[in-house]
Amino acid sequence: MQIFGVDIGGSGIKGAPVDLERGDLADERYKVLTPRPAAPDAVADRVKEVVDHFGWTGPVGVTFPGVVAGGTTVRTAANVDKNWIGVDARALLGERLGGLPVTVLNDADAAGVAEMRFGAGRDRRGTVALLTFGTGIGSALFVDGVLVPNTELGHLELDGHDAEKRASSKAKEDEDLSWERWARRVSTYLAHVEMLFSPQLFIIGGGVSRKAHKFLPLIEGIEAEVVPAQLLNNAGIVGAAMRASTR
Repeated sequence: MQIFGVDIGGSGIKGAPVDLERGDLADERYKVLTPRPAAPDAVADRVKEVVDHFGWTGPVGVTFPGVVAGGTTVRTAANVDKNWIGVDARALLGERLGGLPVTVLNDADAAGVAEMRFGAGRDRRGTVALLTFGTGIGSALFVDGVLVPNTELGHLELDGHDAEKRASSKAKEDEDLSWERWARRVSTYLAHVEMLFSPQLFIIGGGVSRKAHKFLPLIEGIEAEVVPAQLLNNAGIVGAAMRASTR
C-alpha cells in the first residue's frame, strides 16, 4: 500500500509516495525550497507543486514545523511565517490540493512515529525521545510506544535562549561552530531534557543525522542511550504517510 507524504521544513518542502509495508519511499523524493516568507498560501502552493509532480490523487499526509492542535489548527510557527498561527492547515491544504484527503501533524511527531515503527525505536519500551536537529529542534516523546504529541522541546531554555537558537544545526552553521563545540551544546541540551523526562533512549534525527559519526562520539554526560535515526531525513515523509493511512 502506498500513501503520499510531504514534509514542510524551514528550508525545504519535500515529498514522495511511501511504501507503508517497507516504511520507505516508493519513489525518489521531490524537493522545493520553502518560500520566503513562508506564509500559508505560498507554502500551500509549494506543497501542491510537490504533490502534482507525481500526479498523486489519493490521501496525503503533511508535516508542519510547529504545534498542530487536533490535527487541524496551527498554534505555533517558530520557523515559518507567523500568519500560520490560527490557520486550519488541513482545510487550507485540502482545498489547495483539489479536495484530496489531507492529514496534518507536527513534523517531529511524524519523524518519531516512523522511527518507532521502522527505525531506531522499533520494539523499544519505556520513554523514548526523538530530537530532530535542523533549522530548529523538533521533538517527539513516546511512552511505551505511545506518542505524547506537540511537545516542542526545542523551545526549552538553554543558556538564556531557546535551545534551538543555541544547539540546532542552523546555529552550528550560522556561528561556524566546530563539531566539538557544537557537540558540547548538544550535550548540555540533552542533559536538560534527560533531567526533565528521564528517557531510556534518545534518537537523533534531522538532516544532521547523516553525519552522526562526526558528533555522536563527542556527546558526553548522558546516561540514556543516544543513537542516530535510521530513516535519516526521510522519517518525516514516512511518518506523515503513516498517519494519513490511519485517518
